Amino acid sequence: MVDPGEEREPDYRFTLANERTFLAWVRTALGLLAAGIAVRHVLPPLDVPGGSLALALGCVGLALLLAVACYPRWRRSQLAMRRGEPLPESRLLPLLAVGLVAVSLLTAILVVAG
Repeated sequence: MVDPGEEREPDYRFTLANERTFLAWVRTALGLLAAGIAVRHVLPPLDVPGGSLALALGCVGLALLLAVACYPRWRRSQLAMRRGEPLPESRLLPLLAVGLVAVSLLTAILVVAG
């Protein structure tokens, strides 16, 4: 472990792996954003009034949460590596899991209702 306040440059492979993970979260957020736009503007309207809008907002909202949360996660991991500390737990995994379950349940309800 490095002395408090002291930082060392981590092995470049770990830095690049951390960056790839960050970019994977960004791609996931972009995919959810594209899905929200597609649900609202490309798919035919659902039989449930406001269903398309609710589903689109669910996707876009989850994309926004991921986009906001992925940089601090990258930064915390980078600082931990520089300080020789254990990597912090990811808050994004439960966020994404719960969000996808919610969007999936909403989709199932809308499909069954239509």
